Amino acid sequence: MSLPPGSLASATLAVAALVLMVAGGAKLRSPGDTARALRRAGLGVRPWMVRTGAALEMTIAVGALTARSTWWASAVALSYLGFAGFILVALVRQTPLATCGCFGEPDTPPTLTHLVVDLALAVGATAAVLVGPEPLARIVLDQPAAGTALLAGVVVVAGLCIAALTALPQVQVEARRAGDAVLGPHATRRAHR
Repeated sequence: MSLPPGSLASATLAVAALVLMVAGGAKLRSPGDTARALRRAGLGVRPWMVRTGAALEMTIAVGALTARSTWWASAVALSYLGFAGFILVALVRQTPLATCGCFGEPDTPPTLTHLVVDLALAVGATAAVLVGPEPLARIVLDQPAAGTALLAGVVVVAGLCIAALTALPQVQVEARRAGDAVLGPHATRRAHR
């Protein structure tokens, strides 16, 4: 039995919502890095403001995961467009950030990969807006075998997105440090251009 039309769009929305929920939870728990990153970018943000925004992110994510509503899907898409805008500005201005603060972790500077992932998640959420989202739980209940496979795929893809936004920048930072230790900082900077 095949999945109903729009299932792929609903799955991409679920991926975006799960990543948003994890990021919101991380910022709720540890808002300092995000507040510092936003202040370095010229925004006067305090940790309590980051926590408020993180709670809003989590609310949007839960709404997108549970409701059959284009409003929640639109809110997810707009969230990622906002994140992408921040990353783009940081990259263009070459704002020296040790972390973008998205997951409340050190050594996760804004990267081109981060921008691409944010834009891809925005497009996925927008696709759900266009076709009308169906909560993943409804798909799983209606078609347990195919729906469960779809759910597993959503969890794997969300995990890969989170790894691309957290682990990959940390690996890049460590590789750059190792290169600096071996070749000297000037040689490594020239090699990364």
